[in-house]
Amino acid sequence: MLRIILLVLVVITAVLIVPRLLSRSVKPAEGASAPDFTLPSQEGTFVSLKDYRGKWVVLYFYPKDQTPGCSREAHNFQVDQPKYAERDAVVLGVSLDSVESHKKFCTKEGLNFKLLADTDHKVTDSYGSLTNFGVVKFAARNTFLIDPAGKVAKTFLNVNPLTHSAQLLAELDELQKSVGLPK
Repeated sequence: MLRIILLVLVVITAVLIVPRLLSRSVKPAEGASAPDFTLPSQEGTFVSLKDYRGKWVVLYFYPKDQTPGCSREAHNFQVDQPKYAERDAVVLGVSLDSVESHKKFCTKEGLNFKLLADTDHKVTDSYGSLTNFGVVKFAARNTFLIDPAGKVAKTFLNVNPLTHSAQLLAELDELQKSVGLPK
């Protein structure tokens, strides 16, 4: 009986852990060019990172629309939109959810910043943010702060959705001071 239990545990571990370990791609390094992308937004229009050259970009990855942590994080980004505008920054959210799911999420939560649908997982993977549990895949809660030249200025991994927007605003202030860029 003990052998059967141990065998079951080994199989479960192999099924859950091994695909996750094998699927991890490398996150872009701070100072490196941010991987470019074009994805559809909840508005049905395509959004490219290159469209925002000259601005700071908060590119945040999140697991799933209409879940408690993701709703709180998105709500905080929405409330802080005027503060991001003062800092010449835009917020772009990315998950593996569909455009239709994003539309519903934005309507329910009153969001007016862009949520991008990465249904083929390529962009999430290129930012090293794809979590793979075999049959279940989702975006890890990571954020990349991209400077106006398109370089990754700062990386935030496994963020706290309750405090993350305030953390990003403070980091934006520090980065803009250190490079002498205007707010």
